[in-house]
Amino acid sequence: MPQIPRDVQELSVGQVSARSGAAVSALHFYESKGLISSRRTPGNQRRYSRDALRRIAFIRAAQRVGIPLATIRDALAELPEERTPNREDWARLSELWRSELDRRIQQLNRLRDHLTDCIACGCLSLDTCVLSNPDDTVGRQGSGSRLLAERKR
Repeated sequence: MPQIPRDVQELSVGQVSARSGAAVSALHFYESKGLISSRRTPGNQRRYSRDALRRIAFIRAAQRVGIPLATIRDALAELPEERTPNREDWARLSELWRSELDRRIQQLNRLRDHLTDCIACGCLSLDTCVLSNPDDTVGRQGSGSRLLAERKR
């Protein structure tokens, strides 16, 4: 990982990419979504403050556990003066996100438990199929495809 001298307070997009591990395109995307910000030089080059590295680390950690970018943006916007998140911020936000993650885990466990039934059915139209068509009413007529009459206009 390239070292950046401590006296350098602004970083180029390439330096931020190298230090954070995020692709340049990801940095541009984060910026377009309001997650990070930069200033433009007279030559129209982006310059990021050093604290952008911590923001990017926060964003990527939250993404890895499945937090949507919109939720991350809202959390960052709540910080006073849009400061960089610290350890206490992460602890508070992760506690808030925990119930949503627990709900998703339960949903994934239910889907996993029904996966064997779905694969075994072959036609994906069983009465009990909760994966491909949870409200399947035609499935009661038996397996296989059905030609449904078009709705009258």
